[in-house]
Amino acid sequence: MRSSLLFISTLFFLSCQESKQKEALKEATFVEVAPIIYKNCTPCHRAGESGPIEFTSYEAIKKNANKIKFVTQTRYMPPWPADASYTHFINERALTKEEIDLIKTWVDKGAPKGDESKIISLPQFYTGSFLGKPDTVIRYLKPVPIKGNGADHFYIVKLPMQLAKDTFVRYFEFVPNHRKLAHHINGHLISYETGKKKDIVTGITHALDDFSDYKELFTQMNILNDDGTFPVLNPNTVYFLPGYSPVNYPDGIGGYKTNKTSLVLLKNIHYGPSNIDVLDSSYINVFYGPKPKRPIIETQLGTFGISKIEPELILLPNKIQTFHTQAALPIDISLLSVNPHLHLLGKSFLAFAIQQNGDTIPLIKINKWDFRWQYYYTYEHPIIIKAGTVIHAYATFDNTDKNPFNPNHPPKVVTQGEGVRSMQTTEEMFQFIFSYLPYQPRDEKMDLNKK
Repeated sequence: MRSSLLFISTLFFLSCQESKQKEALKEATFVEVAPIIYKNCTPCHRAGESGPIEFTSYEAIKKNANKIKFVTQTRYMPPWPADASYTHFINERALTKEEIDLIKTWVDKGAPKGDESKIISLPQFYTGSFLGKPDTVIRYLKPVPIKGNGADHFYIVKLPMQLAKDTFVRYFEFVPNHRKLAHHINGHLISYETGKKKDIVTGITHALDDFSDYKELFTQMNILNDDGTFPVLNPNTVYFLPGYSPVNYPDGIGGYKTNKTSLVLLKNIHYGPSNIDVLDSSYINVFYGPKPKRPIIETQLGTFGISKIEPELILLPNKIQTFHTQAALPIDISLLSVNPHLHLLGKSFLAFAIQQNGDTIPLIKINKWDFRWQYYYTYEHPIIIKAGTVIHAYATFDNTDKNPFNPNHPPKVVTQGEGVRSMQTTEEMFQFIFSYLPYQPRDEKMDLNKK
């Protein structure tokens, strides 16, 4: 009896959903289309964000209706590289077939406005942040000049934080001054112990391209403790990749202790090649939060990681090659987020875990790699992975002339290089980065979409 009632309820729900979809398709006005655009397109297509066209009004959206129809029909936009049929994540931007059909019908009908009183209001966005109004903003002390000489540039910048008291930071949001050039940014938080540091402002503010002796450089930047010792660096507190936005976990998960005397050290800023000289005045939005109950741990497989790439990452010209890396977990973990990372020759990516009983846990699948969109994918609930489970990652690279993103014509041998050189756009990387918590009972029930 109970099963029958559940079956009938499910049929009724599906019937209602189908009825609503048919009604929306029949009307096909901006009343029905606005929620789709405002949710999936406008967050990036607004002032100060990555989208080149602003979708913040009916007039602006109607003007670009044919473009919207084309990019949604081809699934070029909104960008969501992960295969939604393999694994689901929070904040997915992949449109359903019904939503794509609705947009097409609306455009074909001439993009009618419909009943203006029924159009939802434009969501409130904060200019200069993807996440909302920050508690404070820290900026470069001086702009960093970057030459437009067609070469990759790497530099280090310090951003002092003058706080009234010790506090906790929930997350840092790096906002690049030149989004099209920003390849990746990785920064550390330095919270000086009481009495260890008096002045964090003086000293050189940045170092560009040529640096190797970090003690000498940190001395020049006035980053060392006053007694000449190295301060403790909290790694990977600031992060950026194309398409990336900071992960906002539920209260108590993650966060950083920040003392009154603190600074952010952007230890690895990579700007890709350009033919125009620019001044970089990027900044960081700071969002405070409660004391973290459970610090997040991050690690990675592959390049600079805990596992070896097999075969060695050497991409031969005019070849499509697949590489593999794997690692066994020493403890039970609650997997929160994953971030695959390849460069321009990337073609596809697959990661899964095989448990000791032989069962497979799907983690992420990207059928068509796009360097421009490298999300930090967060699961709806933590994925529980037991000790002894082996995580596997496979990456396929296309080093042929058929790859439109191949920077070399004709194709040439490409490797992951050495040191900072491996981070150049024209070199390659194969990384599977993931964030987790040591497992605790009921972690599998945690709602990672709840803030």
